[in-house]
Amino acid sequence: MVPPVELESTARIARDLIRFETVNWGGGKSEGETEAAQYVEAELQRLGLAPRLFDAAPRRTSLVARVPGRDRDRPALVVHGHLDVVPAVAADWTVDPFGGEIRDGLLWGRGAVDMKDMDAMILTALGDLLEGGEQPARDLVIAYFADEENGGVYGSHYLVDEHPELFAGASEAISEVGGYSIDLDGRRAYLLQTGEKALVWIRLIAHGAAAHGSRVIHDNAIVKLALAVAAIGQEQWPLRLTPTTTDLLTRLKAILGSAEDTAPDALIEATGTAAGFLRATVRVTSNPTVLTAGYKHNVIPDRAEALVDLRPFAGQEDEVLDRIRELIGPDIDLEIVHHDIGLELPFEGPLVDKMVAALGRHDPGAPVLPYLMSGGTDNKALAKLGIAGYGFAPLQLGPGLDFPAMFHGVDERVPLEALAFGRRVLADFLRDC
Repeated sequence: MVPPVELESTARIARDLIRFETVNWGGGKSEGETEAAQYVEAELQRLGLAPRLFDAAPRRTSLVARVPGRDRDRPALVVHGHLDVVPAVAADWTVDPFGGEIRDGLLWGRGAVDMKDMDAMILTALGDLLEGGEQPARDLVIAYFADEENGGVYGSHYLVDEHPELFAGASEAISEVGGYSIDLDGRRAYLLQTGEKALVWIRLIAHGAAAHGSRVIHDNAIVKLALAVAAIGQEQWPLRLTPTTTDLLTRLKAILGSAEDTAPDALIEATGTAAGFLRATVRVTSNPTVLTAGYKHNVIPDRAEALVDLRPFAGQEDEVLDRIRELIGPDIDLEIVHHDIGLELPFEGPLVDKMVAALGRHDPGAPVLPYLMSGGTDNKALAKLGIAGYGFAPLQLGPGLDFPAMFHGVDERVPLEALAFGRRVLADFLRDC
């Protein structure tokens, strides 16, 4: 009998974390975050650290640990991840979404890229330093948050509001969705996340007359809601370039040899699968995501609701909400369920230089480019404490993997080699950060 191949420890830990079904259903309903936090707690204790657990509500567990650095006079760096994931419908997947299956050199499962890969990389990169008798360049605040997939209400925002002392002395942070590679016409480059759009989650409510399904009813709540949802989903938002996206497009033109007057949309499409993220960085997005109405086939309901995910640019929230109200008309009620800020930081400075240098040491000559992420991270909460947050979860990916499609998609997976690469780059960065 051939013995099983031993997994590199980053892949093993990521696999273990995937097997905790830390599903966040929103609205305070979740599963498994406490068990996953206890697993991470044990790993950090094994490294000689003293993590603390915090519950914003029963079984909504986050944890934080501080790692002493070589220069304790410097501001600390927050290195953070989240332990929750969005739901997965098992029937739609090729594999068990919570099985942590290894197949074709990849780790499959919900959270493989969002973001239990980075959760594991933090642990193993930190272990490489501490078990080797080294220290990071400065103090690190290691945080694993609950509830990121619901805006951090029971996670990062709770800790920032109720326990700000945990982040005392910290000035910068790194977390997910940056530092990954893209293919630019056969040349590898890396996207470093220096900003993220704002977040506004809204609920639309339509009212009408309850009646028998056989009647002629013109005051139908579902019809009203459907028209409003269609208008929002079909809205063509105008092009909007921020300093980050302007910088990115300029750099892409140089790398791809594009003409100076190449349109932004054409330039983004030339990035291949990376366009899956980049399309949403130059326009507002307004996506209906949940519909709720009715309870019986032959009953016209008197109420229908829809949830819509709005991603404006920082400071544009009121303008976008005004347009949404125009689209839905006066008969639809609009409620704001959750609102969080947008962020945009310069692609310069000592921390950026060190992230770029760490990637360069492990992939010499590959350009590193700034980008504005269309989604959001727990860096939004940390910004309330004046902490500048970047996305740096380094992964070297092959051109055949549609990385943007993995986020909240079906058959989420990450190459094992990419996990090992990320561990090496992150450890190198923490030595020098």
